[in-house]
This record gives sequence, structure tokens and C-alpha cells, in this order.
Amino acid sequence: MRMQHEIIEPSDLLDPFGELVQKGWVRKPLLNYNREYIWHGCTRIKEWDYYAILHPDYGITFTVADLGYIGLISITWLDFKKKTYLSDDIILWLTRGKLGLPRTSDKGDIIINKKKISLSFERKADMRVLKIHHSDFNKGLGLNAELTLFQDPSMDTMVIASSWKKKPTKFYYNQKINCMPARGFITLGSDKYEFNEKNCFGVLDWGRGVWTYKNTWYWGSASGKIKDGSLIGWNIGYGFSDRSQASENIIFYNGRGHKLEDVSFQIDPSNYLKPWKFTSNDGRFEMVMEPLLDRNTKIDLKILKSIQHQIFGYFTGDIILDDGTKVHVNKLLGFAEKVLNQW
Repeated sequence: MRMQHEIIEPSDLLDPFGELVQKGWVRKPLLNYNREYIWHGCTRIKEWDYYAILHPDYGITFTVADLGYIGLISITWLDFKKKTYLSDDIILWLTRGKLGLPRTSDKGDIIINKKKISLSFERKADMRVLKIHHSDFNKGLGLNAELTLFQDPSMDTMVIASSWKKKPTKFYYNQKINCMPARGFITLGSDKYEFNEKNCFGVLDWGRGVWTYKNTWYWGSASGKIKDGSLIGWNIGYGFSDRSQASENIIFYNGRGHKLEDVSFQIDPSNYLKPWKFTSNDGRFEMVMEPLLDRNTKIDLKILKSIQHQIFGYFTGDIILDDGTKVHVNKLLGFAEKVLNQW
């Protein structure tokens, strides 16, 4: 069985030699991301905030990333009824950490103003307020967004601190915040789409670290309510860094995290729109995802390359909580992905 070392005491993330002080998983971001102790140049540091906010019929994702060589602002609009998406990526060259992404998810804002896009991710009390104006989205169609995510301060999240074997100064510090009710609107051209906290939920993927050059990761996430009204979600994933201290697999049930060991993804690489199957080594997560659409991208800038298949769809199956309670899930909206990065 895999060790699941839970970190319970706060500390700096890195020691003066650029290595992790503690390795494992955490329910809250207890580790101080002391960036000044990183022993690598700015082109090896990878930092991002990624949001996905889903309505039963549509959704939106936002990314702000500083990858050293480049910065990235990415917006994707998802239409689950039509099974289509619109995506726009804005590349900022040689950012080298200048985007100033916050050192913690608990406080600090991201504000970017460019010629055709303005964006702010603001942390206010128990809320995350996202505002985006992109006049040139989809070749001039235009997009405006004002969305508020409500984060219960008492709920568990999934935080992991891991390094790479034989490369201890390269590390990944990440927090996933699931099950955040969402309210607000998106306008696309003259069309307006509403989000209501009763049936719309968001997730934040907050990542900071020093990465090796080539990696493939698998990630899955879902948040919502099941038939009896309970709030449920999960974070599953693997594929990079040394996970001998802990995996990032966890179930969230009414605000409480229930830790899992390993979860494997069973995918047909010849057709990403065939059902995906997920199974855990401890028998506590058995799920099938029925795909709706494949948000796929291929960026090849020679030195930098990214091949992504992010599949949105409905999860159906069973999970088992820490106390042995079995919970059935029927068609919960979420996503899973396979991503290759050379960066």
C-alpha cells in the first residue's frame, strides 16, 4: 500500500538548498512557498492559476500561467449541448516570473491589462471574484465574464508537495480547491449565459514548482450535488514527480476530504471520446466517464510543446468514504485529461 503522509504542521516549503522541507499531502496550504530558495533559473519555474466553472449546459475555463519562457492567458468556452468549444490563447514572451502570481492561494490578486484583454482574479474574504473582458475572443465575437466562486473556509482541499527522484531541487507544490458554488454571467457577443450557485460549481488548480523538461500527467476532477443533496467532488491524478509519500487522490463529501491511494485511468488512445474508466487499488473509487467533448490542443514552439486532451463528461459509479459508507454517483459533470508537456 502506498504511504499517505499527511502534513499537519506549517513550515517553509523549501530549505536553503532548494529542497522540500516536508513531502506529502495537506488539507490546507500550510507550507510557505518561499520562492527565493529555488535553486534554478526563472525559465524552469512553472506557476499557474487555472479555473474551471461548469453549468449543466455550458462552462468556462481560465488559465493564467507564467512558464518562464512564456506567459499564457487562455480562455475556453464550452457548450455541452452542442458538444463544441471555443478557445483563445494569448502568448506573452519571456515573462520570467514578471506576472507576479501570488505565493499563496489564500490571498493576493492577479491583474492583467493588455490591449485587447483585461483580467482580474481577486480574493475577497470567502470568495474568489473573476472578471474578464476580451474584445477579440473568437476573432472579434468578444467575451465578458463576471463570476464569483464561494469557498467555505472550513472545507478540505487537496494540497500536495512532491519532488522528482534523483532531482530533489525540482518540485511540485499544488492545491486543488473543489466544490465551490459559482454565480455570475458570461456574455459571448450578444448572448448572455447565467451561472447559479444551486447547480454551478468551480474548481481552482493552483500550481507552483520547478519541473523537469518532459512530463505526461493525468488529472480528473468533478464537483456537484448528488440525489440526496450532498455536496461531492474529487481530485484524481498521477504521472509525474515522486508520489511515494502521497498521491493526490481524494474524495470530498460535504466538505470533508476522504483520502485515496492510487487511481488508474483506462483510456483508448485511438479515440478519446470512448468511455474512460477509473479504478483505485483499494477499491474505493470505481467510475466510468461518458465523454461529451474533447477540448484538445497542440502547441509546438520547438523548445516548448504541449499536447492536451481534456475530456468533459458525466461520471457514474461508486465511491467509499473513510468510514466505509458507499456513495453512488450518477452522471456527475466533470472532466479528465491527459497532457504531455515539454517545457
